[in-house]
Amino acid sequence: MHVTHLSLRNFRNYRSAELDLHPGIQVFEGANGQGKTNLVEAIAYLGTLKSHRVSSDAALVRFGEEGGIVRAELRHGERELSIDVEIAKSGSNKPRVRGHAVKTRELARFFTTVVFAPEDLSLVRGDPSQRRELLDQLLITHSPRFGETISKYERVLRQRNSLLKTARQQRLGAEQLTTLDIWDDQLVDLGTRIVAQRLALVDRLRPHLARAYATLVDADHGASISMRVSALADTGRPMDGDGEGEEIGAVLTVDDIAERFRTRLTDARPRELDRGVTLVGPHRDDATFWLNGLPARITASHGESWSFALALKLAAAQLIREESKTGDPVLILDDVFAELDGARRSRLANAVHDFEQVLITCAVVTDLPEALRHDTIRIEAGTIVSGGVDA
Repeated sequence: MHVTHLSLRNFRNYRSAELDLHPGIQVFEGANGQGKTNLVEAIAYLGTLKSHRVSSDAALVRFGEEGGIVRAELRHGERELSIDVEIAKSGSNKPRVRGHAVKTRELARFFTTVVFAPEDLSLVRGDPSQRRELLDQLLITHSPRFGETISKYERVLRQRNSLLKTARQQRLGAEQLTTLDIWDDQLVDLGTRIVAQRLALVDRLRPHLARAYATLVDADHGASISMRVSALADTGRPMDGDGEGEEIGAVLTVDDIAERFRTRLTDARPRELDRGVTLVGPHRDDATFWLNGLPARITASHGESWSFALALKLAAAQLIREESKTGDPVLILDDVFAELDGARRSRLANAVHDFEQVLITCAVVTDLPEALRHDTIRIEAGTIVSGGVDA
């Protein structure tokens, strides 16, 4: 899959822009703040309706406007289609495929991207929620209906937390909370599906991660990934300050997970009533990244963390390549090469050269290996100087 044309209206610093693209590697060059990252951000946004830079869609709409439009023409083999979305500064966005409205989670059926940006360093060192989101988005790419499971789980979690909070405020005992059992059943059912799929995904992702890291650093540094799952925990074992959990290597059966989940939930109920919040479930889980047998979050240097995060995204791209019906994802490398030394720049270039479409942003084109500099689009002050039509 690749993008053949991008059209923007009132997106970031672009009032109106048209850009033709083709398969292979293309470079967006420009000084910081000129708008090069805005172009690749728009492309990535069409796959998930999420920005890799900001959490609020309001920031995507050009200043002074109430809404913006992003539209892309795509091609996979002989198949062509269009995706567009109206971005509202306030209210719901409206994604469409071939002019027909679709749900956000269905976009992954038609278009996928993998983005690596400086913000991804926090995947190694940051909050567990970012690692959970990465895994869940990969699962949605593989099976869009997984997004519905996540949404249902989050609704049940909110209802259960509300009940626990009320019980705490009114000092209700467990015997007075018969409705909690109903929410427990739904939490275990939906949570078990999420845990099982995450564990299976980690098993599929692990060999890709090891190979990608070894490729980038030209050595076998033993990069790996595992899950810490609160529903499968040994009682009392700490989980990096975010609940309790244990490392899970092999995928358990769904029945095994459900049984242990329910036991953990029952054991945790007194503490949940005391704190007014759900303490067991996939919302408390985390992925652990390992480097040379040690937790990368604690022991990896800045350079090692950067390489690990990049390897993780390359592993994700390889997995999508294997499993997606739309072929390769569009691979986006946003201001990546400046952080790498010369050797790793060359290894990264070799690792991505055979993807169907690779979009690279850089402030200085000489940061790129010579082999990547042949197709450059220059951006200045929100204007596409070369390679497109700016209106």
